[in-house]
Amino acid sequence: MRAQIDITGRLIGAVVHLARQRAPRVVTSHPRSPSPRPIHSRTQILLFAAQSPLSSTESTSSVPMGKRAATVEHSTQSNYEAVTVTHADLDLVVDFSAKTISGTAQLKYEVKRSGCDALILDTRDLAIQEVSVDGAACQFTLASPHKALGSALSIPLPAGAGAGSQGSTRVRFATSPASTALQWLSPAQTAGGEHPYLFTQCQAIHARSLVPCQDTPGAKLTYAARVRVPEVMTALMSAVPVDEPGRTGQESGDGTRTFSFAQQVPIPSYLLALAVGQLESRELGPVSRVYSEPSMVAAGAYEFSETDAFLQAAASVAGPYVWGRYDLLLLPPSFPYGGMENPCLTFVTPTLLAGDRSLANVVAHEIAHSWTGNLVTNASWEHFWLNEGWTMWLERRILAKLYGEATYEFHASLGYLDLREAVETWGAGHDFTCLVPDLSGGIDPDDAFSTIPYEKGFYFLHYLQTLVGGPEVFEAFFKDYIKAFSFKTVTSDGFKAYFLDYFTDSTPGVGGIDWDLWFYQPGMPPNVNSYDASLAESAYALAQSWHTSDLMGLGTGSTAGPAKASTTDLDGWSASQKVAFLDKLGELRSMKPFTPATTRRMQELYHFDDSKNAELRRAWYSLCIKAGDLAILPQTLAFLSEQGRMKYLRPLYRALYAHPKSRQAALDTFAAHREMYHPIAAKMVATDLQMPAAV
Repeated sequence: MRAQIDITGRLIGAVVHLARQRAPRVVTSHPRSPSPRPIHSRTQILLFAAQSPLSSTESTSSVPMGKRAATVEHSTQSNYEAVTVTHADLDLVVDFSAKTISGTAQLKYEVKRSGCDALILDTRDLAIQEVSVDGAACQFTLASPHKALGSALSIPLPAGAGAGSQGSTRVRFATSPASTALQWLSPAQTAGGEHPYLFTQCQAIHARSLVPCQDTPGAKLTYAARVRVPEVMTALMSAVPVDEPGRTGQESGDGTRTFSFAQQVPIPSYLLALAVGQLESRELGPVSRVYSEPSMVAAGAYEFSETDAFLQAAASVAGPYVWGRYDLLLLPPSFPYGGMENPCLTFVTPTLLAGDRSLANVVAHEIAHSWTGNLVTNASWEHFWLNEGWTMWLERRILAKLYGEATYEFHASLGYLDLREAVETWGAGHDFTCLVPDLSGGIDPDDAFSTIPYEKGFYFLHYLQTLVGGPEVFEAFFKDYIKAFSFKTVTSDGFKAYFLDYFTDSTPGVGGIDWDLWFYQPGMPPNVNSYDASLAESAYALAQSWHTSDLMGLGTGSTAGPAKASTTDLDGWSASQKVAFLDKLGELRSMKPFTPATTRRMQELYHFDDSKNAELRRAWYSLCIKAGDLAILPQTLAFLSEQGRMKYLRPLYRALYAHPKSRQAALDTFAAHREMYHPIAAKMVATDLQMPAAV
């Protein structure tokens, strides 16, 4: 849904557009601190050129096909194409009592275009205290806050700075408690219950509320950091610790200790990450270990013991691993995603702790990002599928290397069900179901977030793989693609050009690819893939049996369900096959839900209520809620109260809200736990429940 823009937003957009062309030397000596904003407010307003009106609330694209693949970055106020920040030295102090981070950012830059007289950075809710350029204090301009993009910080360049010239600027700043990148947890919100906790989530455009930066995936930089924290805590970042192997930091003698980090591979700002808490670690392999609060570290070490095998399998497909370390941080339950691919330190949710490693494929996904996303990055958020579609493909190639091609095909078929559900949720004509959506006119990338770039992106890549000759041929292309674009960014047109140059029109079928249709047509993909369903056949057959046993949704008592249903139906099944069974049932019963008698009969036979697997719980609870099975309500509400992963929150809250018997329970549960959820998750669930996005 596109945000409404007021006239003030239009004027600010016009001013910033002009500043990008030639930043004025308007200065203020003491810019006012940013005004407070509600912590849950995440509505993003994007920039257009001054002469282009910010657009309406329509949900489908009016942009002609073939016109959106160019790099047009709507999500930044920085002039990153004119002046590029290449390195940041950060000196940070974490203050839990004030819920702020303060310090300095020393930024090295290079001028790319002559005629530019200012470096413009993105900030949001930052107090900018002083600025210097090449060691000399200077005045600066901090624009009035744009309600989504924040305040553009304009720093004058030295006179005569032309293309190719380099310099540095030092910015002293402090975050505010309203920072959208930071989640501060009280001791009660942690697993241990003794100490507070801090973690960041900068994707998509929240790094600007952590440090002044060029907050776009189109700009990459290296960084080094020193972070001072309370002495009982450990700091971790998306970088290699400098004080290895001890990793204990340096005591300061004032109740704090300082940790140092270095990231020598250029990264986009959204991969900047910091976590601070009472942490322990266990070694997983030569370059990997898992960190978490003490009470979860043993479970994490067991669950993620296959990490090295995943790394080796990924490298066999994608090429050398360039990041030095691959560590995992098992976060508190409020983390809104399954994982976040912060380089050197993947963040993962404790919902992966199934006790049987059945959800470890999420780690394979985040490992895959080490090449697709982190090393080769989408140039703007409209091309997000190049991060996530490729990562789904590489994740499934990793699983194929370890467990066989049938596993790749099985997970691909499950992904197709997820894709269909996402398209049905948005509506087949919605622009957010395009592979390359239109994010102009005030759209927040968070608002467009769904499985579409993941599964529609994968679907397209699998289609191309089949077209050119299968996995072996496509893996060779992929490895060359990674080499060509490593340390760079890429657009959909850039990918298309490389693909066509590699395979040429002489490859059968390549000349017939309708690229515009794939990129810009909303809804389901224009071509149909076929998958080996051998691992899914038994699950789908059993789902069909339950479905046909009660087509009208009238099942009652002990006769509900298939006549031959047995407690042995699921013997030998993996957790993924059980989820496939439930998801297929959800698809089959989308128009006519089961009765509570049928779901209770299923529970008597299969004991789904007892599962610790979060994926299975999500699928089972959803099926029961839609059936009006109130017996599942206490477990569902407990599940929503104990974790904050959006993949589970959003469909379950939507299901609860849609059924009149559970609607009030959904509203009450969200109201009681809203502050526990991450701001991104709280905003999205509030939208699902037709509540205000901020309180």
